[in-house]
Amino acid sequence: MNTLQKTLVAALGFTAAFAVAAADVPDRIKKAGKIIIATQPNYPPIAYKDPATNQLAGVDIDLGEAIAKELGVKVEWQETAFAQMISSLQTARVDIALAGMSDLPARREVVDFIDYMKTGPQFFTTTARAGELKTLEDLCGKKVGASRSTNWPGQMEDLSKTLCAGKGRPAMTVIGTEGSVDARTQLKSGRLDAAVQGSETLPYFQKQEPNTIVLIGAPISEGLSGIPVLKSEAQLRDAVKEALDRLQAKGVYDQILAKYGLQTSKLAPISVNQGK
Repeated sequence: MNTLQKTLVAALGFTAAFAVAAADVPDRIKKAGKIIIATQPNYPPIAYKDPATNQLAGVDIDLGEAIAKELGVKVEWQETAFAQMISSLQTARVDIALAGMSDLPARREVVDFIDYMKTGPQFFTTTARAGELKTLEDLCGKKVGASRSTNWPGQMEDLSKTLCAGKGRPAMTVIGTEGSVDARTQLKSGRLDAAVQGSETLPYFQKQEPNTIVLIGAPISEGLSGIPVLKSEAQLRDAVKEALDRLQAKGVYDQILAKYGLQTSKLAPISVNQGK
């Protein structure tokens, strides 16, 4: 077989693989040749805009592009407020969402989650407060905050009941913020003593802004980040999960996590609706 023949065989094999992958997705996606993915680029290194290019970047962005390639379609990214993502699925404005969304039982009343990454709420404070706030117990009687769009404020309230009030210490004052950016802003301005966000995101900020934040203790729980898909879209859910399975088998998934220093966030195998 000469070089040209080898090239043609490879091309035909690629075309066949492309067709098989595309056939796995619902007809509307196959006909459009694209999958519409909601994201909110304000949560680096999961999803953000590269300051140098203003282009979308992050773990979720790279994963979304890789999933689409496996499915044989292109991606149309749609920037969507986090609180509107599930309603955007319900109104068919988007097909799936990639935004580091926690797989929670309450959300599973409407969507199924393809779980793809481990996460956990992690307390942190400024370096100026590090000498004072060394342990979780040191947060009793302090003002602490986290995004109200997550279940973290509730977890912080529960922690305060057992760690503080249950042991005769003053309770934490838990404040719901507009998001993780707002929580960090309030922390820097002194309106919060400590804040919480996903453990997978904090190494990025420690690298980007050296000597500005310090972690307090270990993550207070472990959760799963998932890709929400409407319960009525079982075919799409299964196609996306199988695409992620193939990306893990090929090593692409590991490469994406390693690119952003998130090897410890790896979830294997990919699961469905396993969040707690």
